[in-house]
Amino acid sequence: MLHYLWMFIVGVVVGAIARFIMPGSEHLGLLMTGVLGIAGSFVGGFIARLFSQPADGAIVHPAGLILSVVGALILLYVWNHFVH
Repeated sequence: MLHYLWMFIVGVVVGAIARFIMPGSEHLGLLMTGVLGIAGSFVGGFIARLFSQPADGAIVHPAGLILSVVGALILLYVWNHFVH
């Protein structure tokens, strides 16, 4: 249960950083900011695995937070330009 809470908290932080970097007119609440950050983490993880594999036994990829923000920025761009 704590894993999901921690995942949401990190998702909110990643989503907030992405929204700070790419401000716009979107009005995302706390829940959607968390969802943006969590989805951005999945996109960033996919991008990271395209270029390099984490070491055997590693829990997270070394560039995890940075690529999570990059993934959230990609999703925010898509949201602003294609959904809105």
